[in-house]
Amino acid sequence: MKNNVKIFRVQADLTQHQLAEKVGVTRQTISLIEKGKYNPTLKLCLEICYAVNKNLNEIFWVDREEFK
Repeated sequence: MKNNVKIFRVQADLTQHQLAEKVGVTRQTISLIEKGKYNPTLKLCLEICYAVNKNLNEIFWVDREEFK
């Protein structure tokens, strides 16, 4: 899954640690999500969206080719 978490986190003026505290995970989890090495649950995706005031489509997506 691809994401723009880092872009919107920085725009929201949040550190990885601050975002992690807002959504109830560790800073390391946020780092892994931003690097695309961890696929968060839908619940965590939504928590991140609410924390940075963006919608799901703006932050997370999957390329159709990944399903083929």
